[in-house]
Amino acid sequence: MINSNTEIYAVLGDPISHSLSPFMHNSAFSHVNYNGVYLAFRVKEIGKVISGIRALGIKGAGITIPHKAKVMEFLDEIDDTAGKIGAVNTIVNRHGKITGYNFDSIGAVKAVKEKTDIDNKAVAILGAGGAARAVGYGIIIEGGRLTILNRTKDKGEKLAADLDSEFCSLEDFKRVKCDILINTTSVGMKPNVDSMPIEKEHLNKGMIVMDIVYNPLRTRLLKVAEDMGCTTIDGVSMFVFQGAGQFELWTGKKAPVDLMRKTVLKALSG
Repeated sequence: MINSNTEIYAVLGDPISHSLSPFMHNSAFSHVNYNGVYLAFRVKEIGKVISGIRALGIKGAGITIPHKAKVMEFLDEIDDTAGKIGAVNTIVNRHGKITGYNFDSIGAVKAVKEKTDIDNKAVAILGAGGAARAVGYGIIIEGGRLTILNRTKDKGEKLAADLDSEFCSLEDFKRVKCDILINTTSVGMKPNVDSMPIEKEHLNKGMIVMDIVYNPLRTRLLKVAEDMGCTTIDGVSMFVFQGAGQFELWTGKKAPVDLMRKTVLKALSG
């Protein structure tokens, strides 16, 4: 029951209507009897919102597209991992001091390792935004050999340099040999469910294909990859694992991971 002692949390992004974070976190709060509520806000000016979080005493928030890098300039402190990644996906407000963290990296690594080892595998990441930074950092830490693929050359080359990895333009994808392909772009996200970030010809049987988009659960990329005999990883695992990290940071309680996964899958099927 919401009352005057209820702690407020939120997810901040644009767009935001697709987000299932409120379903996941509110279910988890209820399960462990934590007096909190989690809301979604469509945000265009992240700096003003951070000021509002301080003023209102909002306890924490998830940060999503397109604010993961921009938000950093408005925070009081940044966790070492988030600083190395160069992107934040979680903030916590401790008595007016707001600190940024990044759980996308560990979420992605856990999701991939459910299906395969990463060490010494050739990994290609589609995209060069905040999510690509986090996922790429995790891949490097786990010993993967990383190539960044992006339409915009300057942005892709910068990320590749920051991660000490290779860069290749999307147009030259056929030159890239990879064991694991990870889409970190929003291409294929609801409502644009018929879109794919790459052409079918770039997929090969035996490849492991992951899409961090979780709504829809099976993006067109994953459907095509599965039809071709690839092993696929949907975005729910990464989403839930990073959400578990957020939950434990905010509440100090162990995250009910299985419940969180079931809640997300139920919301997607509904």
